[in-house]
This record gives sequence, C-alpha cells and structure tokens, in this order.
Amino acid sequence: MTALDRTAAGEALRAWRDPALPAAERVEALLAEMTVEEKVAQLGSRWEGNTMGEPVHAPDPDRGGGDEAGTANVAPLQDAFAAANTSPFREAVRLGIGHLTRVHGSRPVTPAEGASEVVRLQREVVEQSRLGIPALVHEECLTGFTTYGATVYPAAIAWAATFDPELVARMGAAIARDMRAVGVHQGLAPVLDVVRDYRWGRVEETMGEDPYLVSMIGSAYVRGLEGEGVIATLKHFAGYSASRAARNHGPVPMGRRELMDMILPPFETAIALGGARSVMNSYSDVDGVPVATDPWLLTEVLRDDWGFTGTVVSDYWSIPFLATMHLVAADAGEAGVQALTAGLDVELPDTLGFGQHLAERVRRGELPEELIDRAVRRLLTQKAELGLLDADWTPESSVAGAAAVELDSQANRELARELAERSVVLLDAGSALPMLGEGRTAPRRIAVVGPCADDPRTFMGCYAFPNHVLPRYPGLGLGVEAPSVLAALRAELPDAEISYERGCDVREDDRSGFAAAAAAAREADLCVVVVGDLAGMFGQGTSGEGCDADDLRLPGVQEDLVTELAATGTPVVVVVVSGRPYALGEIHPRAAGLVQAFMPGEQGGGAVAGVLSGRVQPGGRLPVQIPRTPGGQPHTYLQPPLGADSDGISNLDPTPLFPFGYGTSYTSFELGEFRISDTEVPTDGEFTVSVRVRNTGPRAGDEVVQLYLHDVLAQVTRPVRQLAGFARVRLEPGEAADVRFLVHADRTAFTGRDLERIVEPGDLEVLVGTSARDLPCAGAVRLTGPVRAVGHDRRLFTPVDVHPAAERQ
Repeated sequence: MTALDRTAAGEALRAWRDPALPAAERVEALLAEMTVEEKVAQLGSRWEGNTMGEPVHAPDPDRGGGDEAGTANVAPLQDAFAAANTSPFREAVRLGIGHLTRVHGSRPVTPAEGASEVVRLQREVVEQSRLGIPALVHEECLTGFTTYGATVYPAAIAWAATFDPELVARMGAAIARDMRAVGVHQGLAPVLDVVRDYRWGRVEETMGEDPYLVSMIGSAYVRGLEGEGVIATLKHFAGYSASRAARNHGPVPMGRRELMDMILPPFETAIALGGARSVMNSYSDVDGVPVATDPWLLTEVLRDDWGFTGTVVSDYWSIPFLATMHLVAADAGEAGVQALTAGLDVELPDTLGFGQHLAERVRRGELPEELIDRAVRRLLTQKAELGLLDADWTPESSVAGAAAVELDSQANRELARELAERSVVLLDAGSALPMLGEGRTAPRRIAVVGPCADDPRTFMGCYAFPNHVLPRYPGLGLGVEAPSVLAALRAELPDAEISYERGCDVREDDRSGFAAAAAAAREADLCVVVVGDLAGMFGQGTSGEGCDADDLRLPGVQEDLVTELAATGTPVVVVVVSGRPYALGEIHPRAAGLVQAFMPGEQGGGAVAGVLSGRVQPGGRLPVQIPRTPGGQPHTYLQPPLGADSDGISNLDPTPLFPFGYGTSYTSFELGEFRISDTEVPTDGEFTVSVRVRNTGPRAGDEVVQLYLHDVLAQVTRPVRQLAGFARVRLEPGEAADVRFLVHADRTAFTGRDLERIVEPGDLEVLVGTSARDLPCAGAVRLTGPVRAVGHDRRLFTPVDVHPAAERQ
C-alpha cells in the first residue's frame, strides 16, 4: 500500500486530504499528524540533477575558455556543494521533502523526459515517506522557462524598456502555462533589484534604475505567473544590487532610509498588486547584517508591516554561506537556526542548514517547535492551494499537459517578437536611419561587422538556457530558432549585397580582424557594426551573474573597432546589444545612427533589423541612462542635488549622454495643453495632471508620456526628480490623445528622519515629458495640512487613463 492510499490513519489525515475544507483547516490537521522530524523535512529541498560541476566539453574562447576545460556553474560555488547529494534520493525523502530543484532546467531534456523525471521523483517522495506529501517543483524563469527548447524571451532589462506592463503580464502568463503543463509549481522570478551601479553584472536581470518602473513592470510579470497558478518568487530581498563597487555578493553600505525608499518599494508593490506568494533572500549583508539572518527585513517589514503570508525561500546555499562566507555562524547547522529564527522558511537548492539537527535541537529544548511550525505552516498552505494535498492528486496528474505542450510555440514566438520590437531603443537616427526611409536611397552594399552581428547568443541573458546550461552541450546548438542580426538583415533587405566580418571577439584584446572589417566597410555604402555583451555566469561572460565590470567602456576592443570603422569614411550605424548600458560618449559623434537593444531574446535579430530598415517603428525607452564616460559615477538618475552635476565642486560630471526614459522614433510628438486640477491639496488628498500628446510626424508610432515629481523642500534630501507615472500611447499621424494621471498625495511619501514613512506638507514641482531630462510641461502643487504617517495601505501606483482627443490635425 502506498502513502497515497493510506486513508485509514485517522480522521485528521482524511481531513487534510479533503479539498472541500479551507486550506488553513487542512494544514492544521496535517501538522497535528506530523512528527518534528517530518516537519523539518518539509523545510528542505533536493537538487537531484546537480552534476554541473563537471568540466565543460568544448570551451569557447569568448566565454573565458581556452585549451583547458572549465566549469559551468549556474549557482555560486555549485561545484563545491554538488557533493552534498551523498545519500540516495529515496533515503533523502524518507521523511518527506519541501522542494524538488530544477528537474527540467539542469540538463537538456524534452518536455516528455522532464515530465517523466518529475513523475519518478514525486512517486519516490509519496511512496517512501509515511504521509506521502508531494514536493513543490521549482524552476528558473528569468527570460522564459529555463529549459531546453523553451522560448527565450528578452531579458528583464528589455521588458522595462517597453514601458508596457500589460505586455509583460501576457508574457508572464505564457511562461506560467508552459511550466504548469510539465509539473512546475514555482518560478524563481522576477528580479526586483533596483539598479544602483551599472557595473554590476546582473543589471540585465533587473528592470532598471527607477523603483516605480520596476514596481509596475515587475508586478505585471508577477500577475502573469500567479494568474496561471505558478508561484512567483521575488528576488533578491533586499539590497543585493547596491553592493560596494558593484561586486557580486559584495557588502551593501546602505542605510535604512535609502533601502526603504529605493530598494523595497518594488517588493512591496509586487506583493500588494501582483499577489506574489514567495520571496527569496539576498546573499548580501546590509550594513553588516546578512539578510538571511535579519528579522527586521524577513519578519518585521515583510510580515508585520506588509502582511505577507507566503514563503521565504533561501537563495541557493545562502544559509551555509552564513558560515563559510559571512562568518556569522560557526557551521551550517548554526546558520540554519539563525535563518529560521529570522524568518526564512525553506532552504534551496539542497538541505544543509535546515537538516534534522533542527529536530534534535527541538528535542533538547534548544529551539522552539513553534519556529518549525511557523515555517512548515506557510509551505503546507501553498501545497494545499496548489492541490498537492488533495486525495486524488497523483504524480501523473501533475504533468498531464506535457504531451501537448510546445515550449517554443508560434504564439510564444509572436509574443517574444512583440516584446523585442517594443524594447529596441533608437538613440539617434543620425544620417543613415531608417535605411528605407522616404526620400532615402536604400544602400546597395552593406558591411555588417562586429562580434554580436552573427551570434544570437548575444541576444540572450545569463539565465536563458542556451547561455545557462547549453555551453556544456555544444552539439545541441541553441535549442531554439534565433536568427542573428546578420541573417535577419539579409532577410530584411534581399536586394542588398551584404558582406560580413566579425572584426573582434566580445571581450578578447585581439585586433587581428580589424583590417578585414575596415576593408569591408570601405567597399560598402553603409556599415552596420553590432557590439555589446555575451552573457555568462561567474566570469564566463561580459554580463550576467558574477560578470561585473571594472568600468563602462565596451568590453574588449570593441570601441576601438568602431573607431577604426568610422575612420574609413563610410557611414557607420552602431547597434549596441547589451545587458548593461555602456559609455557611448566617444562613439556617438562617429555614428551615422545609434541603436540600443537590451538582450532582446530569440526574436531580437528580426527586431533590430526591422528598426534599422524602418519596417519597425522604434518605441523603446531607456530604463537606465546611457553614460557619457566610462567613469563619473553615480550614473543613475535618482540622485539628490549633490549627486547631480555640481559645477565647481567636482571635476567629475555624471550628466548622461542619454537620460532615463529617453528614446526617439521615425516620427515626432508634441506635448501641450498641460493642466493640473488643483494648486493646493491636503496631505491625504489627490489631484489630476493632464496633457495632450500629438503625433506631428509622418508615421504611426508610440510615445511614452512620463510624469515626474520633485519635492522642493523636505526634512531629508530628496531626488532632483522621480518618476511617478507613465503611459505608452500609440498614435496615427496627426492624431492626438489626452493623458490624465490621478496623483494621490501618498505618491509623494518618503522615509523621514525618524525612519517613519510620511507625507509632508509643502511645494511639489510637477513635470511631464518624454524623459527625465525632456520635460516641457511644468507646474506646481502645494500639499497642505499636517505631516501624515503612511503604511502599507498607502497608494502604491498612479492610475492613468488615455482618451483620444476630440480633433485631428
């Protein structure tokens, strides 16, 4: 008899398997049946497929390889921890288990093979343990479902460049449907870290440098996942992106005020508006306290202030890191006690700190069983909500959709194409773009040059399966169809004679290809050079986790290549395909056109080619600024007065080449008829801001209307300006629309001197425009009345509506 059939163990056991009862009642019934050891087992996980500490079979020089085989870790120190799986799986799950780690995402498997492995492992879990409680299955989904053959969507930095939350929500729903079909319950995404330093390797995984933009795009993705029944996991909570010198896992020298105002709002919003049911801790320490041991963050803020009821899961091995890297615990066991006490519920990806020593400590009276129950209750509630505790659940039923699922379906590809096209940012059309513009003679001979021109891997983030796992399996290619920029341009411009030279590698200091690239450019009417990043992990790329940058010069000798090409006299269009913004101050004056594409995914080649030709009307906007020089920090726009240009005080000018929110197109827009409903409102009131936007150019296109606020006088320093609302508006030539923002005084809240969030009376500058620098519409509002303390129930977003204007030009 299997555990699934054991219904005679008592009324309480039958109760927890009854889907007609409330989840809370079922969970309490199950807890009453469990031993302490069985409870502790639910707090752990198992990565059965963790064998990737083995050598890479075919090193690629572009990925840091050479004559010697390297490793391809996909988590920090993965090879060192792989030996933790010493016991046979059936023995490891004898008491049950909380999570199964990356069954589909650890090696190349088909949906059928992955589903079969899920069934095998779940069958072991339910048959080997007394109570037969199934495990949650989690996977990564930062650029789509991270598994072989699944659609590779643009990286998160490109989602933000769309300024289109609803499109991102549709993508999240599509990803969730594919995961659910093959038995996945939880996705480890999105990354809600707000960029504070562009040199950080994981900028590509973020949604930019503004907490409101990150909040809106991130909560939309969460809605997509959660709406299709997949648990979204917010990461990395919190402060991870603000490490000193942008070094991965570096200490975060940040006070609570900055943390509360710049870092925490996206997490709070994704819980309140997106319905996120899980949070993952940051590896970092903030002001000396590792997050995994911080009850202020994990319990007081997250639980007590925000009312979060889901699970907190550890980032991979962050619990033993408390002993081995932070040196705040004597060993993994002590680290587990600290993390559990602080409010961490489930250890991923394997069980080291949350092992059976916790049960022994409870038996000895050293650890309150209530702490175990607290964590287990949260996890079991999710298992009940997902149907894993139902009497009719079977391992086979959990993968019922696997036979029919197509992980890179036409619908997925169309969605990926739409996201890619909307994310490409035209920085400057210059003299050469669009290639097929009205009155323009199409170039007959085009030289396509650059290390990113014929390598579609450069379109993909470090957590995309082709860059994440497939370097270990070079014979399998990419697993998806992903035309390069070169291939897409040949399809886009069939009548053009297109030559190709690579010129140089992404990061190697080898100029041997410069001469051939320059010769190709001299023989052409137009040169398109495609430069940027190739994502990898832990030093195996120029962008991605553990691939931090010394400065913001293009990697390797790519800037020198552009200089060489420009010297030929042939017009040079520069396309930057990257995961972070690079300093383009030296390149921009030499470019006959300048385009920024933030890792646009498998459909990126067609999106870039379409923008270059003019078939695609560019509408992406910058979620991060483009620096002028490689140094001159800080580059992010959210700075108090002393962080902005301070002429006469410092010789370093942080003024960007292109500001936050910027992007242009092949048409033109005009903003006018600006109105503010009230000049004075109470500190608990609201006002409307309206503006008319008109397409004054020859083509249909999208404009992103942006609302910024500036607190003129406050008790602490405030940003010079800060995004408070936005709307992406599509208009035909001559068409106009009225955009109206409803601004509640809560949207001006900030953390005061006593670390309480307040709305303060005083003057507000209200600015509307098309970037943080281009703000033609300005007015003022005075907030009146007393200082008002606000909490989690405050307004977290600015509603906006768009209506066609009555007349057409």
